[in-house]
Parts: sequence; C-alpha cells; structure tokens
Amino acid sequence: MMQYNADSITVPASCTQFTINLKHTGKLAANVMGHNVVIAKEADMAGIAADGAADPATHVKAGDTRAIAHSKVIGGGESTSVSFDVAKIKDGGPFKFFCSFPGHLALMQGSIQVQ
Repeated sequence: MMQYNADSITVPASCTQFTINLKHTGKLAANVMGHNVVIAKEADMAGIAADGAADPATHVKAGDTRAIAHSKVIGGGESTSVSFDVAKIKDGGPFKFFCSFPGHLALMQGSIQVQ
C-alpha cells in the first residue's frame, strides 16, 4: 500500500534539529514509483508538488523556499534521510510531511508539529 508508516510526527520542543528516515519498502525503481519526504506548510503542499513535477531527482523545484526540507527520491529497497531546523516548524503552521512524486500527495502525507 502506498503510504508512510506514520500519519503524524510530534517533535519534542527540546530538539533543535530533527531527522526523518525514509525506507522504500517496495520493489519498483525511483523513476516508476519513487518516494521522498518533504516538510512544508499544509497550504503549500499542492504548489510544491505541482512545481516540482519536472525535477525527477527530488520532485521539488530547485530553490523552492516553500519547502522547509526535502529528501531525494528513492526507489524500492533504498533509504534516505532529511534533517531540518525545528524552529522552522514551531510557528505559522499547520505543517505536513508528504511525498511530492506525481500522484502520491493524496495518500502519502501526515502532520508534523512541535510539542
């Protein structure tokens, strides 16, 4: 099933940096069924995914400041990580983590907050 194994992440307020590890448990190559993880404001998700569709390496447009952080796109059996400054998600949300690979946004997303 095409989804993350978590639908929400709570980052402890004591953290200054946070890392999300992503493991693609499928078998298909990145160009066919790739996955990544992007952190952004919920309101920016669709725009980031639409604008990033042309970049097969990350599916995030180069220099897109709406993306707080993002990983590379990986294929089946691969892993990647993305780290970010927790201060960037403390105010102004709600924030989400999501896959920006074309067609994945609807199923592969979750909330991320600091507590």
